[in-house]
Amino acid sequence: MVYYKTNDEIELIRKSCLLVSATLAEVANFLKPGVTTLQTDALAEKYIRDNGGVPSFKNYKGFPFTCCISVNDAVVHGFPNNEVIKEGDIVSVDVGVFMNGFHGDSAYTFAVGTLTDDVRQLLRVTKTSLYKGVEKAIVGNRVGDISFAVQEYTERKFGYGVVRELVGHGLGRQLHEDPQVPNYGKRGSGLKLREGLVIAIEPMINMGKKDVYYDEDGWTVKTKDGKPAAHYEHTICVQKNKPDILSSFAGIEANEKANPHLDATYY
Repeated sequence: MVYYKTNDEIELIRKSCLLVSATLAEVANFLKPGVTTLQTDALAEKYIRDNGGVPSFKNYKGFPFTCCISVNDAVVHGFPNNEVIKEGDIVSVDVGVFMNGFHGDSAYTFAVGTLTDDVRQLLRVTKTSLYKGVEKAIVGNRVGDISFAVQEYTERKFGYGVVRELVGHGLGRQLHEDPQVPNYGKRGSGLKLREGLVIAIEPMINMGKKDVYYDEDGWTVKTKDGKPAAHYEHTICVQKNKPDILSSFAGIEANEKANPHLDATYY
């Protein structure tokens, strides 16, 4: 069942998404070599609750944390832990907020310290592919147009692996709603996009092959070849001429550039 949102509902989702974005901006201030992902998770939870939200992910199907924090070869759904973040790590932080009856969802991959050129390119290409997918989220297109745009850019142009097992999704009163939004597919296939459809578009791109496995915690998804992966996500609303991006990277990018411990030169 696909639920199309009213204008009032879209504005409530936007509020939740912007709190997610503000939370990720706080993370951008905090990250540096020597801190742990568990400390990062605690910071995010406090910020969300202090600003009137509830973490969407905490206790969702048993997930015990506020954030999915995935480092290097972890693609998504990483468990925060006491391991120290090191120079040269890439740290993907995925956050959800529930507020006013609606969820918001967004993710961003941070570069801690100085990256090698190949990892810097992976982040740049993955982030660019998000916007290539978002551009296709307009009335009259289909889900497959979004999927194809991401795959064509990342896999066909750069030879990266597009994860098949995990996809973007509808979003609203539930954290995951129909339709699914894969990062691979055929143009002109899938659900026809109508005004008021709210979806999370989230390329999950591996530097090497597409193959992944679940870690022993049952949640963390890692690349089989041990190469790094990147993940960026926006929640958007389908509109007639151009999509309405409900989340925002503006504050994240500003804090990323201001933090001397982060590399913001990759894009």
